[in-house]
Amino acid sequence: MNRREHAHEHWPEERFRRLRQAADPEVDEIVARYLKERDDGLGPLELVKAVVKELGEAKREARQPSGEPPASEIFAALDFAANLPEWGCDAELLAKGQAVFADYGLYQSAALFCKCLPMAYVEVSSARVLAGVSQLATHSLTRRVAETGQMLVDVMGLKAADSLLPGGPGNTTALGLRILHSFVRALVEERYGDHWDTDRFGPPVNQELLLATLFDFTVVTWEALETMGVTLTDEQRAAHLYTWSVFGHLMGVEACRDRPLTLDDVVPVSERMGRLYEASPEGRLLMARLLAEMEEFMHLGWRKLPRSLVHWVFRDARYGADRVPELLEVPPPAWWFTGLFALARNAHRRPWLGRRADGAVRWLMRRAGRHIVVALIDRYSDKQAAFRIPPELADAWRIRQSKTAVKSREIRRGVRDNVRKGVSRSIGTIVRAPAQGREGLRA
Repeated sequence: MNRREHAHEHWPEERFRRLRQAADPEVDEIVARYLKERDDGLGPLELVKAVVKELGEAKREARQPSGEPPASEIFAALDFAANLPEWGCDAELLAKGQAVFADYGLYQSAALFCKCLPMAYVEVSSARVLAGVSQLATHSLTRRVAETGQMLVDVMGLKAADSLLPGGPGNTTALGLRILHSFVRALVEERYGDHWDTDRFGPPVNQELLLATLFDFTVVTWEALETMGVTLTDEQRAAHLYTWSVFGHLMGVEACRDRPLTLDDVVPVSERMGRLYEASPEGRLLMARLLAEMEEFMHLGWRKLPRSLVHWVFRDARYGADRVPELLEVPPPAWWFTGLFALARNAHRRPWLGRRADGAVRWLMRRAGRHIVVALIDRYSDKQAAFRIPPELADAWRIRQSKTAVKSREIRRGVRDNVRKGVSRSIGTIVRAPAQGREGLRA
């Protein structure tokens, strides 16, 4: 039996069905008992908000979560001092995995927006949870973008393997998410009740979806990077997957309980995830809001860049993922998109042109990634769970985070918005004029 056959044997269909019906019994029991014993009238929604707030404050102050009631009682129930699993203590491998983000962070920022989040939106139960709970908890369907970006920075962006050790931001984020997911399950049960199809979807944020999330930040990201002109070595991929496996273990992902995920797991798991893609009103709504928010921060002439990049990274995607833009009803790309990227796709036939085209695509992707990071900083840097990146990353990516810089960008964005509104009004006038002329002729 070769390695590929052995890997498929390790991932039988029955295992995926079991993961889909499994949540996180250990933490869910703690949360259920906690909610039952409370006498202050607070429900899952208020506690979700409290957990988000405390996580943000703990990371800003570089401490383990404790905070004010009601969140403090829940954080006390988990062991935030627990060390990494025995198989997850390879500091050299962790550092190599984190270096993938440190070296290619702007590309991964673009990949987060263009591919990772859309992949979450085409899984129906995930889209329903993201749309419903995000709106209830933060009154923002796109707040999750900033939270996910901050998670990437906390886990991968510090070039310090100890960020996953107790008290480190990656460790705090993982355990905090484990608690948060449990409250989300309680909130969905409260809001949906018997209307949640457990037979079809399993419990909210189930183990299969958690595994899919780890693949979004690893395998899906590698594929997006390759489309952008960045091809990781097998050594880099293995280290990256190892680091995310340690994070997954801390976050309660069953597939990472006893061992890390390896490159042998990529094909069988990816094939399974490809069968989950489906259109839904919630998924389309999330994608539309995500595009609207990101396009607001684009420079003049670049507004349609985000939607164009979504089409680009999914064009040759494997395991059925090439259908994602259609399932999410992503609007057509910018007029210049087809020519530019057709040139990039075919440039390998002419080496001198291939190098230039590849360089142009990489420059465009870094630029898009920088715009996305700036958008998250400007939109969320003053919120209760603020989005911030370490100074060393900010310097490397040439991003200023000071209040003066944020205000300056806000002013420029206001000017751009006024210009766009003026152009839209002018186009509307031009379009209406011939119609009015035709009406006059008919009269």
